[in-house]
Order: sequence, then C-alpha cells, then structure tokens
Amino acid sequence: MFRGVFEHQIDAKGRTSFPVKLRDTLVGSYDDRLIVTTALDQCLHCYPVREWEQFETALARRNPMEPGVKALLRLYVASAQELQLDKLGRVLIPPSLRAYAGLEKDLVWAGMVKVIELWSKDGWTKAQEEARHEADSADVMRVLTELRQA
Repeated sequence: MFRGVFEHQIDAKGRTSFPVKLRDTLVGSYDDRLIVTTALDQCLHCYPVREWEQFETALARRNPMEPGVKALLRLYVASAQELQLDKLGRVLIPPSLRAYAGLEKDLVWAGMVKVIELWSKDGWTKAQEEARHEADSADVMRVLTELRQA
C-alpha cells in the first residue's frame, strides 16, 4: 500500500527521484515499472503495472460506447505511458504528461493506497486547501464508520 507525501524536484529533462519509501513498496510488491497517466484533477496518476492491468481488464468488460467509458478511455487510458525506474531510482516523465500536470520544478508524490498521485507543489497545496473546504465531515465520518465495520 502506498502512503505518505514526499516533496521532490524535477529537472529540465523531466527526471525526478521516485521517493524511497514508495520505491520500496513498488519494487517489493510489484516491480520497477509504473503506468503514468493524466488524472481528472491536474495531476498524474501512477499505477504499478499489475494494478493498471487489473483496471484495464475491468474496463474492457464495459461497453466502449457508453459515454463514461468512452470518456475514460480517451482521457485516462489513451494518455497512459509505461515508465521504468532507472538504476538511481529516478523516473523520466514525458513532456506531454509534465505539461498536463504543470510539473516544472517542485513536485509532490502522494501515496493513495493502490495509486500514487504526482502533483506540482502549488497544485498539491491548492488541492489540499480545496479538499479541506469542500469535505463534508458527515460523508467522511460515514466512510470511516463503514471501513471500521468491514
């Protein structure tokens, strides 16, 4: 499971270090590859290949002409690229994905259980502020209660 928030930088070529704690989980439970794609928020989603393949298998069972499925295929799957960590634990983020998420210098990796989000630092700060203002405490408490009972 991926958890934690890690601040890093990205260089002009698009290389960034993959956080050691996340790398230990990735390599220990999966391998050294990620599928990176655009998210609905202005960030990137990074999946271990096996988790991504499970997602694709489930999506393939759906009607591709269904509007939500078609949009998901175009926005999420079409943008997906497989990336591999190098020997130094870095990953090279392609220009199109960097542009989508506004990754220029400072960035944030955020572990989200089975997926990792990759944000510009400013984007992460803004998203956190919005989440605090928009979160309905009753909804959060309901989910926490359901999880404790499961």
